[in-house]
Amino acid sequence: MTDAQTILRKLGIAELSPMQQETAGAINDSADDVVILSPTGTGKTLAYMLPLVSQIDAGRQAPQAIVVTPSRELALQSAEVLGRMGTGLTSFACYGGRPAMDEHRAMMRQTPQIIFGTPGRLNDHIDKENINVYGVRWLVIDEFDKCLEMGFMDEMMRLLKSLPGVQRRILLSATNAEEIPSFVRMGRTITIDHSADSATSQRVQLLEVRSPEKDKLDTLGRLLRYLGDESTIVFLNYRDSVERTADYLRRSGFTVSAFHGGMDQKQREDALYKFSNSSANIFVSTDLASRGLDIPSVGNIIHYHSPQTAEAFIHRTGRTARWDAGGRSWLLLGPGEEKPEFVREKPGIVELPAELPMPAHPRMKTIYIGKGKKDKLSRGDIAGFLCKKGGLEMKEIGRIDVKDRYTYAAVAYDRAQMVITRTRGEKIKGIRTVIELVK
Repeated sequence: MTDAQTILRKLGIAELSPMQQETAGAINDSADDVVILSPTGTGKTLAYMLPLVSQIDAGRQAPQAIVVTPSRELALQSAEVLGRMGTGLTSFACYGGRPAMDEHRAMMRQTPQIIFGTPGRLNDHIDKENINVYGVRWLVIDEFDKCLEMGFMDEMMRLLKSLPGVQRRILLSATNAEEIPSFVRMGRTITIDHSADSATSQRVQLLEVRSPEKDKLDTLGRLLRYLGDESTIVFLNYRDSVERTADYLRRSGFTVSAFHGGMDQKQREDALYKFSNSSANIFVSTDLASRGLDIPSVGNIIHYHSPQTAEAFIHRTGRTARWDAGGRSWLLLGPGEEKPEFVREKPGIVELPAELPMPAHPRMKTIYIGKGKKDKLSRGDIAGFLCKKGGLEMKEIGRIDVKDRYTYAAVAYDRAQMVITRTRGEKIKGIRTVIELVK
């Protein structure tokens, strides 16, 4: 098993936070169940996953841990985090929106040791005996408060009754649930309570910009031009508002990813992918993106519509200033609009200058390569090909994701077309394939 320090080096993390250190100790050095309470953006995923992987028997190729998540995005991203840790453990993410039979076939091939999934889809697989539950000793419920908020109580009750061999439970929450329901069957419990941590809020600067018009789109565009190429999430309260705003920004020359619950799974995954690999620097979304997404390096949060609750404001703002980074949270207010009463801090007032630059393009573009893991390609193979044949330097290559049958690679924005031209007709490890820009 890869040791913790090696994993942290692979992830580019110098040291664990106090919450993460305390969590690791509670999981590794006791036999108790653990409840972790910590604000959004403080690294709870790594807090439980780093000690969990040390408890998995790498030599036993069977499900040993189930991680319940409220959304498909969190299930996918948690599995990706495990992959980046380089432990050699096998995992699988299962969720609604795609055929359960396809997932079953994939699990039969992979026999994952850790399964991430949404409650309904996990129940579906367990009911069909697609998951051997008798070797599952660990149960993690991530974003526990969100699972309850989204109405998953009945599904979670049924799920937990189907896991007779669970010996340890880990619950993670950004807010302190008043009472843990009895169906979770927590034993003697250690609570890691960092819910009152103010470190994140201290790193976030609250600012206010006024729009002279009730329709704030023009002011939003001017604010985004003021921010340049900084990574920014724009929050709105309604799906149709997300579509309208994203369309306006695209017509104005911005590179935008739109994200809301009315989009199909593939659209949401593509939008999130382009933003997380810096191929889009603006992410326009409902509060669906305020929790359960692991998006690094978000510099700005813009509240186009004011959040409707204090909790929504906390979770939105938690998308920036993750780990030890700083960030800014912007209130965009029109005529007659005032700062929500639950926002206690007094924001700084920003007057946008009259002269502003044109919309900045993102740092990267995404390239599609029509071969993947099934063709024996690795990240190293792709990076070497892009350098040798595409003429890039390593610093011009960003995130590379090698899927079973294809690969996505982020490359420097102003070098992307050169890569396409230079690699046309070239082979990767003797294989000819399609290489094109992702629109």
